[in-house]
Amino acid sequence: MRNTLKTLVESPAFGWFIMSVIIFNAVLLGLETSPSVMAVVGPALLFLDKICLAIFVAELLIKIFVYRMHFFREGWNIFDLLVVAVALVPAGNSLSALRSLRILRVLRLVSTAPRLRRVVEGFISALPGMASVFSLMALIFYIGAVIATKLFGTAFPDWFGTLGRSGYSLFQIMTLESWSMGIVRPVMETYPYAWGFFIPFIMVTTFAVVNLLVGLIVNSMQDAHSEESNAETGVYRDEVSARLMAIEQRLDKLLAQQK
Repeated sequence: MRNTLKTLVESPAFGWFIMSVIIFNAVLLGLETSPSVMAVVGPALLFLDKICLAIFVAELLIKIFVYRMHFFREGWNIFDLLVVAVALVPAGNSLSALRSLRILRVLRLVSTAPRLRRVVEGFISALPGMASVFSLMALIFYIGAVIATKLFGTAFPDWFGTLGRSGYSLFQIMTLESWSMGIVRPVMETYPYAWGFFIPFIMVTTFAVVNLLVGLIVNSMQDAHSEESNAETGVYRDEVSARLMAIEQRLDKLLAQQK
């Protein structure tokens, strides 16, 4: 029984079926956000959603039965278990809003697509370096917010009246969203030399620090791709070596028979 279920769970057809249900359930959850659709076919959508949830529960139960404790050693399995557990929260509970997190099961598609998996692995491996860059950016923002509050806070309290408002305004400037006509030019009407603060800030944050983050992620993705390529090359090399050894053993047997 267990071996049969294990063969079923590990079959490609079962994987494609679960992926199809995940995508179908994601579409259902999207349709549930439309009042007009819910007014017409609301009960049917809720019924189909319950069927999808029952399939997810059955899938997890089968996997737990097949793999036992090994099931909890896989990160994606734990993620699926948590999401399904949240979806089982009663509708009348104050935490029922968390049931919308079922849409996160779509992220399981990442594990089936090698390129998407490579992107995620590259992003995760870049997190330590990104933490250092974010710390540097936080320091730059803190210094800039203090300077902006001291310089422009009196004349422009809505933008630079407090440290928090200055930080938010500087973040808007960093994203280049209406930074010139929306903030900098009005400030320059009162402080003509304000450009001497804003332009260096943009140069450091937008063009230097942000590109540094992009570079870290790209390098991590390249490293992940290289590791995957090396692993595939190693597997191919082992297969070739095994075949050569088998051929060599057969030749030795033939030579021994001729002798």
